[in-house]
Amino acid sequence: MKHTFIAFAASAALLLGTANINRAHAAQYTLDPTHSFVQFSIAHLGYSLLQGRFNTLSGSFSYDPKQPNAARIAVEVETASIDSNHAERDKHLRGADFLDVENYPKARFVSSAIHEANGKATVRGDLTLHGVTRPVRFEAELIGAGKDPWGGYRRGYKGSLTIKRADFGVSYNLGPAAETMRLDLFIEGIRQ
Repeated sequence: MKHTFIAFAASAALLLGTANINRAHAAQYTLDPTHSFVQFSIAHLGYSLLQGRFNTLSGSFSYDPKQPNAARIAVEVETASIDSNHAERDKHLRGADFLDVENYPKARFVSSAIHEANGKATVRGDLTLHGVTRPVRFEAELIGAGKDPWGGYRRGYKGSLTIKRADFGVSYNLGPAAETMRLDLFIEGIRQ
């Protein structure tokens, strides 16, 4: 379940930074690891919601305002960085029942197509988590772009996706309400 969330995080990153195939005109961005993360939300036995986040991700994207639909993005999430604000639960989530971080230490998202209009985008790509790669599609939105106080330039995005845990081989029984989980991705890139 958590592993699926990581995959979503990768997808969100893709959404944020519409990368351009034409590198001559596209600005290249590196994800700011201190301001980029993925959150997840899943039903707990149908009685409540469990929420948490993946704290460590890396990646890059490019963006050309003249050709936003030619964008590409690649994001990698460290599955062991899962944080549900409860040490024993996090230990279980890192184990074989869920993320199996020893065998699958990273989740990845690589975009295949982005369609942007008016600051919003539909992102398609391949999400790999728990050793399974599947195509995914999600919506993303530009939060903002501009100069920072240190002389750099940044772009930030948010996106969301709902996935089926079993599609990625994570089927530990949490009740029928927990077959799907929501992933929310927040990405901030620094122009290079």
